[in-house]
Amino acid sequence: MEKTLNVQGMTCGHCESAVKGALGELDGVTDVQVSLDSGKVDVTYEEGKVTESQMKDAVEEQGYDVE
Repeated sequence: MEKTLNVQGMTCGHCESAVKGALGELDGVTDVQVSLDSGKVDVTYEEGKVTESQMKDAVEEQGYDVE
């Protein structure tokens, strides 16, 4: 499955790494692609192992807002 999150507040490579790392640590997430320009984060995951809410929480714990 794939999900695109709209993340606000990412401005640099560190931001990208923080978001990518937080999502990548979730059980069931298999790939994360971050676009700083658009604020879009494409997450590939195994259905049933991780929820959209868990993804959102992981990003928000890093200090970014998810629309």
